[in-house]
Amino acid sequence: MCGRFGFYELSHFIEQLRQLELPFEEAPGFGYRQSWNIAPGSSVVTLFGDHGRYRLGMARWGLIPHWSKEMPKNRPINARAESLAVKPFFRHMLNRRHCIVPASGFYEWKPAGEKRKEPWYIHRRDDRPMALAGLWDEWQPPGPPSPPLRTCTIITTGANREMKPVHDRMPVILEEAEWAAWLDSSNRDTTRLLDPADEKALDLWPVSTMVNNPRNDTPECIERVAESAS
Repeated sequence: MCGRFGFYELSHFIEQLRQLELPFEEAPGFGYRQSWNIAPGSSVVTLFGDHGRYRLGMARWGLIPHWSKEMPKNRPINARAESLAVKPFFRHMLNRRHCIVPASGFYEWKPAGEKRKEPWYIHRRDDRPMALAGLWDEWQPPGPPSPPLRTCTIITTGANREMKPVHDRMPVILEEAEWAAWLDSSNRDTTRLLDPADEKALDLWPVSTMVNNPRNDTPECIERVAESAS
């Protein structure tokens, strides 16, 4: 799964978009701040694919489908790649509303002894920002007229060999050559992109338990610490 991540490299991500010749426009009110500890429910930087247009904006992390009559209690932050086409929550967005959620790295918690879990930080070995495959939707809150709310979920798949000692799931990390293909939601063959990251593409290490509290949002969250003895 992916339940916490950081993003502090917007300029690098924008440079990648320009190098790939993916023209984009900024959504009105686009606002970004560096974060090393992004929790569910936060507004996250999102590159929306929308019928051939790319828009860089913000979305709330935790999906609300457009057909919800009220704010649902279940707002999934993750969607399993294997069941996107059959789960009612997600199938209406597959091949309709794809997005990329950029991340500098993400966290996962590894069992470390009885009733203990140790946080690990995972990022690309080449230090480029990650492009996490996602789905998005737009929901109109009931009641007095108000702006629609854009929300997103991050797609997960089985872990690759590097991740398996930490967790059996991981977010789908798209390679640069796959970005345009994933954002083209009319492409019916995009599910082939939803596989684990290449072996040796990632670097990972244990970090302090300070990341367990989302109020701790500083570069110290990603600093390496000694691994606990199991």
